[in-house]
Order: sequence, then structure tokens, then C-alpha cells
Amino acid sequence: MPEALVLDPYATWRDALAEVDGAFTTPPALDRPVWGCTHCTPESELRLLGGDPALVSDDLLGHFIREVASHWAEDQYPVLWRRFIPRALRLWGPDGDGTDPSYEIGRLGRDGARLGDWPVAERAAVEGAFRALLTVAVTSGRPHDWCTELIEGIAHATGGLGPWLDHIHGLAGPEADAGLVRLARGWALELLWGEMDFIWWYDGDPQHIARWLPSLRPRIEAYAARHPRCKNASDALIGLDALEAGARSPWLYPVGGLKLLDRD
Repeated sequence: MPEALVLDPYATWRDALAEVDGAFTTPPALDRPVWGCTHCTPESELRLLGGDPALVSDDLLGHFIREVASHWAEDQYPVLWRRFIPRALRLWGPDGDGTDPSYEIGRLGRDGARLGDWPVAERAAVEGAFRALLTVAVTSGRPHDWCTELIEGIAHATGGLGPWLDHIHGLAGPEADAGLVRLARGWALELLWGEMDFIWWYDGDPQHIARWLPSLRPRIEAYAARHPRCKNASDALIGLDALEAGARSPWLYPVGGLKLLDRD
């Protein structure tokens, strides 16, 4: 049963950012100048990264959060992320540049900035912002592939899918209902065509989503009853039927328009 009524997802996002700002009021200090790969990051920019985080340009910040973890000192990398995470979250949010953030968010994982080892208050604030980001994505009409990428990055950063699927399952209200229908329809289609995959999260298993999707059936059925002309809802139910039966995709594969693909 849905638990979290979403009255204003953008207000939720703003509140989450305020929590992040509070948790990171005093940026953690570095014990020495920033070390980094000088083939990719000039010494002048390394000095800027080690100074006041507010003085780092968006371009330089973008370079840092996209650069691979191995190009930075292992012990400094998490500290740098902790210094820049309030700004990084704003780049990933609804007022950011609109690009897929999953690759950058994934830098917070155990093979990167190790978010799981951050102080409890900081980690809780960041995870709260992730929940708010997902809420905005699901309730604002974002296509399912955008949500997939966002969930992938967040799961990579935090080490698992379960809590994030539970979160979106708990969203309530008409916008959340419509968003979950879009997700179910899109994910069922990709799973049936054998095309669902995670790009950056190598430990991720899309079958986790396949096992979770049937939990949405009662909600999708209720939505379909309220909106009998909604094709997304009817297709989502058709897709769930096929997935649960282990059947072929009921839809023609678009390439060539002639062949059906077996589900893996």
C-alpha cells in the first residue's frame, strides 16, 4: 500500500538540499595539497580544488566528478567529494543541466568515494536527496529510461537497488501512479526484449527489477480501471502477464519489424 503522499516533489527536493547544506556546513579539511593526474588536471586547477569549494567553477567541478577515481589520491578522493557534494547534487537535480547523472553518481560507490563510509549525518542527508531526486523523476513525467539511469547511479553509489525500489513503490498520488505505470510498461518491454541492462553498475542485476515488477500489479490494475483508455496501463498489464508466464514478448521487436525475441 502506498505510504508517502507526494504533495510537492520540488518542495521535497528543496527541503532535501537544505538538509544537505546543514550536514555539510563546514567542508572537511584536506591535510595536504590535492594530488591528481596532471595529464588531465593542471596544477593550477588542483590548487583550486583544494581551496574554497565555492570558488571552484562549474566546469572544473564537472571535470572532477566525471574523472575516474584512480586519477586522484585514494585517501583524498572521498574528502573532495564530501567538499563538493552539495553542489554536485544541484547539478544532478531538476535545475541542473539535464544530462544523465548516473555515471557521476556512481563515483560515490565502494570503488570510488565510498559514500557508505561517510559520517552518518552526511550519508543520511545525501540519501535523502537521492530519494527526493527519484520522487521528482517518477512524478514529473520523466521517461522510464531516465528513471532507470538515475536508479542505476543511486544503487551503484549505495550498494543496492532494494531501498530505492521500495521508495518509489511507496510514493502516492495521481502523479506517482502515472509514473509507476510508465515505469512498469517501459521496464516490462525492455525485459521481454532482453534489452534491459545497467551501463555503469557492473554488479547490478536487472532481474531484481523483474522480480519486483509484479508487486505493482494491484496498483496498475486500479489505475487502468480509473483510466480505461490509458494505453500505458493496458500495455503494462500485458507485459506483466508475459513476464510472469515466462512467455515471448507480445510486441514485435522494432528492428526490421519482423522477428520476436525470446525473453532471457
